[in-house]
Amino acid sequence: MTEEKTVLGSIHVSPRAVTTIAHHAAMQSYGVVGLASKNVFSELASSIARLPSRGVSVEYDGEKLQIDLYIVVEYGTRIASVANSVANTVRYQVEKTLGVPVDAINVHVVGLRVSNHE
Repeated sequence: MTEEKTVLGSIHVSPRAVTTIAHHAAMQSYGVVGLASKNVFSELASSIARLPSRGVSVEYDGEKLQIDLYIVVEYGTRIASVANSVANTVRYQVEKTLGVPVDAINVHVVGLRVSNHE
């Protein structure tokens, strides 16, 4: 994905690394109870392979980095607030970690989950 040349050599960051950073940042956000794949086939493949890319899609065209997140939100939280918080947290973590500006983050809320608070 990104490549940087230094005097000691080059540094290459793969899309999978960006996916992992975005996944962990999203899961740390308030109101997010999980991530879900965008379709059934991706869900099946990520479940079998146990990939951390579940619910995260990264596209990089050499200039622009775009991240799509498919989240499951805790029932009773403000969905718009959770989505904004997730987008801001993921943007901050990716930009801080990689030093690459994120062009767009699209947060797709694919479900709600009710927790058992007894």
